[in-house]
Amino acid sequence: MRVRVKGLTVILVAFVLALTVPSAMPANAQVDVETIASYAVVEYPDRINFTLELESREQITDIRLNYRVERDSFVDVVCESVAGYDADTKSASWTWDMYTTGNLPPGTVVEYWWKISTGSGNYHFTQPQKVAFDDSRYQWQEISEGNLSIYWYRGDLAFAGELMETARVALIQLEDDMGAYLARPVNIYIYGSSEDLQGAMLYVQEWAGGLAFTGYGVVAIGIAPSNIDWGKRAMVHELAHLVTHQMTNNPYNSIPVWLNEGISMYAEGEMEEFSESYLRRAAANNDLISVQSLASPFSSDADITYLSYAQSYSLVEYLISQHGSQKMGELLYTFSLGSTYDGAFMNVFGFDIDGLDTAWQAWVKEKYSASSAQRMAVLPSFMAVLLAVLMASSAVKSCRKKRLAV
Repeated sequence: MRVRVKGLTVILVAFVLALTVPSAMPANAQVDVETIASYAVVEYPDRINFTLELESREQITDIRLNYRVERDSFVDVVCESVAGYDADTKSASWTWDMYTTGNLPPGTVVEYWWKISTGSGNYHFTQPQKVAFDDSRYQWQEISEGNLSIYWYRGDLAFAGELMETARVALIQLEDDMGAYLARPVNIYIYGSSEDLQGAMLYVQEWAGGLAFTGYGVVAIGIAPSNIDWGKRAMVHELAHLVTHQMTNNPYNSIPVWLNEGISMYAEGEMEEFSESYLRRAAANNDLISVQSLASPFSSDADITYLSYAQSYSLVEYLISQHGSQKMGELLYTFSLGSTYDGAFMNVFGFDIDGLDTAWQAWVKEKYSASSAQRMAVLPSFMAVLLAVLMASSAVKSCRKKRLAV
């Protein structure tokens, strides 16, 4: 029932917008208005300044800027803002202050047009134009392959080529592991350092090294050529978020947070020892977080967050290793239809979220108890070898002393 209500809401919103929002190129009323100039100036990342210059034989009573952002959306959202008009200069202007909304990712395209109203009650629409919210502070270079483009300004072509190859391999692995692939273009902006990335975003956590703007098909990440090994893992992580978004995006429901993060961590490769230590300790102490709790945004507590990410990886590893990659592909497809969490897992695996929690916890506890037992079995053998080495060393020293005495 809830899904149906959401679907009806989207339909109603689209219907209302169709009634209230004019098309980008409506038929103009018969007014004596001439557009002299219309342009937009980007000051990345702070603002976009829109300006209109015109001539009119009628009194101008109102000028408004209409604009829409090109991004994934299930409804055509058009924003309208009242512009300031100067009768002396016959110009209007409006500034999109990104500090009030948060800035768009680099490369985002904004389509805009003006609505001009006159004293006689007539109005006029200018022709639609587009402006790209580009970060022109750097001299970007570009390489592309299929649906993927990488932009960078620090480092040589070999540096960018290594990143592209890493992304290509990751995309192949994602498709093999879970049938996930890029259906639409993705742009990756490689900033030359974490500091440069921080300077390109108005509101971002100071520890953030990479960001995925899933609705825009953009990844922004700070990678210095000297730190490319870390950068490749981080880039793959964010790229996987975009792949997952493209495969599951729908107007009714989102996927669990743990599945989203788990797929991205799994795409990086084997779990790092630092993360695995949290998972091993929690499994040994019966402190694992329930799968139900991991469906929501993770805790702000650092230790709980580390464990949440480690468990997310482990859950995806469990589903693939125990049930196969084909089932993972079916799961993503089921979520793309707007299924509930329990409904998706019951349909694909035959168990709900509670059932997944029970089966996974038993699996992960057995896995780490077995690995602990193996380490304990190795320890006596290691000690025996060490003791033998020490005894042999002692015997050699004794022989040497005897030779010296003679």
